Amino acid sequence: MSNPRNGDTKPPCLPRNGLVKIPTQPNGLGSASITKGTPAVKNRLCQPSSVPAILSPALAHRSDLPIPSLASPLSLATLASVSSPPSASLVGLNTSEGSEQPSPERLPGSPSERQLAVDEKILNRLFWYFSACEKCVLAQVCKAWRRVLYQPKFWVGLTPVLHTKELYNVLPGGEKEFVSLQGFAVRGFDGFCLVGVSDLDICEFIDNYPLSKKGVKSMSLKRSTITDAGLEVMLEQMQGVVRLELSGCNDFTEAGLWSSLNARITALSVSDCINVADDAIAAISQLLPNLTELNLQAYHVTDTALAYFTAKQGYTTHTLRLNSCWEITNHGVVNMVHSLPNLSVLSLSGCSKVTDDGVELVAENLRKLRSLDLSWCPRITDMALEYIACDLHKLEELVLDRCVRITDTGLSYLSTMSSLRSLYLRWCCQVQDFGLKHLLSMGSLRLLSLAGCPLLTTTGLSGLVQLQDLEELELTNCPGATPELFKYFSQHLPCCMVIE
Repeated sequence: MSNPRNGDTKPPCLPRNGLVKIPTQPNGLGSASITKGTPAVKNRLCQPSSVPAILSPALAHRSDLPIPSLASPLSLATLASVSSPPSASLVGLNTSEGSEQPSPERLPGSPSERQLAVDEKILNRLFWYFSACEKCVLAQVCKAWRRVLYQPKFWVGLTPVLHTKELYNVLPGGEKEFVSLQGFAVRGFDGFCLVGVSDLDICEFIDNYPLSKKGVKSMSLKRSTITDAGLEVMLEQMQGVVRLELSGCNDFTEAGLWSSLNARITALSVSDCINVADDAIAAISQLLPNLTELNLQAYHVTDTALAYFTAKQGYTTHTLRLNSCWEITNHGVVNMVHSLPNLSVLSLSGCSKVTDDGVELVAENLRKLRSLDLSWCPRITDMALEYIACDLHKLEELVLDRCVRITDTGLSYLSTMSSLRSLYLRWCCQVQDFGLKHLLSMGSLRLLSLAGCPLLTTTGLSGLVQLQDLEELELTNCPGATPELFKYFSQHLPCCMVIE
């Protein structure tokens, strides 16, 4: 994910048992979408932090006591007298909660500097400038820092990712012992992602995490062997769960959904689960009357399933993502727009049988849409863009990646949309310089992705400097994007992040 720039390489993303930020809107329950978000957006969590210069120069330039994980020029790790052990987990799974840490008296510097280093008022403000990955390391510096950093306010919006082999410690006799999750409870985590777990692992998690019964609001299971029985026990025991994600779980069936889904669930994501078909949608529609968000990636769901939603869900459901549902056609779109008229976010990414007529139905009936994803829909043409421009006046985000039949004419229709803020045209192979000229009148645009558009030249791209309010421009794999062009953008679009 990291890209070289100016000879440097961005820090790698968080380790396997690190913390993953849950996107608030585009990616739902944390299941990454390849069609939304430029690399800059996805890498922001991994970039060096900008720390105010409130530490003394003497401490800031100490080079004998580094912690390599911290990239800040005034790294707080320079205050530590020992670095983190190489084998230590950033989240604390492999370190003892009571492990010995340096006391304030052992920190380097004068007494006044040591006092500054453990002043809780200062630390409470300073630690906000560090990424989640850095906070995990800083919490191992000393007990004072851990006490400050383990406040729940520093971990809001983050979820721990726990792999099955990291959930157990091997004792000298060869027996396995479930790890302590007390550190997670202190930080108040209300969401977890468990990878590769079985029914037994989930039961152990429920028994060992103090907040599991009422305090966990979101659960994500990925590439796990959970069965119908395990799913039923988990949702019965964890009464606080309102957001559920099942990804790559092939051992539960539609019968398990019928027996375990509870009306308290408001957001559900199901992807890459081979036993999910129309009956699963029937269970979801009948058992989840308060559903506000549904993310579904299932190859065997047909048009019939989209007619199952009830009038109650038509009122409450505002987000529907149907990704790579290959059997969905325009008939399914008819069922959807009548069943769910209040959608504000819709994705038909990879629904390759949907045509311009299906988009016309969407535009005429879902006037509240603010985000529409039509990526990887090869039958979409310029006519669909005309329908969108005419009827979807509230649309703020439009994703057209790999819509290979879109031309400059289609962009001329979009140029009339005054509310559009984000436009993705990745690998739209017929878009040319003339089409870009239509976009220059779109003063509302803040994000534009032209990655992989082969016909755009340096001359055509240079005209984008007229979009002075542009905040992010992606030109990855764009032949017309030359080093001279990037230098030109740095001079004339100083507030725009240009992705090379």
